[in-house]
Amino acid sequence: MTPRQFLIAAGASGAIGVALGAFGAHALADAVTPERLATWRTATLYHLVHALALAVVAVAMRNGWPVQTAGRFFLAGLVLFCGSLYALVLLDAGILGAIAPLGGLAFIAGWSVIGWVAWREG
Repeated sequence: MTPRQFLIAAGASGAIGVALGAFGAHALADAVTPERLATWRTATLYHLVHALALAVVAVAMRNGWPVQTAGRFFLAGLVLFCGSLYALVLLDAGILGAIAPLGGLAFIAGWSVIGWVAWREG
């Protein structure tokens, strides 16, 4: 992916994250259990943090840093971690929670790539 594509993904992901946060606060507050609402809030927090991370990847790429792999891991984490938690809450299907750790590992891998590249590039 190019820096422009990562910035587009960051903008779209940030907008969607804000919309899903508002949906959770207004539409889900009385429709799901407090535990499920807490799960939704966790998903939106990670969603927004990693939307910003995608923008950081784009800026780093424009400065010549080879961090495309980190961006790919962040995108995978958004889908697997946040997506599975959103689906868990909306579908009340606890089994979907088993997918979330894969997304968490993708987030960890993405941040690890950022750190490794920064260390290597010195």
